[in-house]
Amino acid sequence: MYKGLVFLWLELFRPFSFKRERTLLLEGGVWLYFTFSRWACPAVRWLNNDGGINLSIFEKLKELSAKNSQNAPTGKVEYIIAGLGNPGVTYEDTRHNAGFIAVDALCEKLGVKCERAKFKSMYADVMINGKRCLVMKPTTYMNNSGEAIAEAMQFYKVPPQKLIVIYDDISLEPSKLRIRRKGSDGGHNGIKSIIALTGSQDFPRVKMGVGKKPHPDYNLADWVLSRFTDSERKLIDEAAKKAVEAVQLIVSGDTDKAMNLYNS
Repeated sequence: MYKGLVFLWLELFRPFSFKRERTLLLEGGVWLYFTFSRWACPAVRWLNNDGGINLSIFEKLKELSAKNSQNAPTGKVEYIIAGLGNPGVTYEDTRHNAGFIAVDALCEKLGVKCERAKFKSMYADVMINGKRCLVMKPTTYMNNSGEAIAEAMQFYKVPPQKLIVIYDDISLEPSKLRIRRKGSDGGHNGIKSIIALTGSQDFPRVKMGVGKKPHPDYNLADWVLSRFTDSERKLIDEAAKKAVEAVQLIVSGDTDKAMNLYNS
């Protein structure tokens, strides 16, 4: 026996050096917490003060696993919440990405990350007021948003009335919201795609104001792909928080209350 020293060799992986801690899932669903900062090979050593194996880490991981199980989404997906935008660093913080900003705010409030890939989108599986919801950011680019959303709706058999879409609106000033139960695309290409591919315009939407064009001749594409000023971004962040609250009310069946509270 090698008292106080345990080496766990992961032969399926080639040796490499980590500078930060990683959590790895091993067979049996046991999470082992490895620290690789001192080794350039996939080996792990645990020692306690007596030179024996430190089992406290297993106890902590067991507690973490139990906590995660309690917070895990259950039941069928009842709602799809989609924030519209364009993927990639090039489009970060642009007016057209107001929907992405709102989804990020929602995920932050729920303590999750929208980082799983499926349905041509990045998504998170969450519980909102006792209802399981799929929160998604389509990665199809704005004009093809309907591809991602229609695929998710078909997979989970979610009706249009339980699809909530958050997106930018140039007719509203930053910080302003407008909530509607249904409606036409209003000239918005992302909404146009959703209506075309789902075959319905009867889905609730939360419009976030991003400001009007500086003058009528300003190119629309250039405007919606421009970035917010620092002062505008502060207003957008506040609007995103309101949008999150509105979405939570809609999921709870209180659409009228959301409209009364947040419509501009």
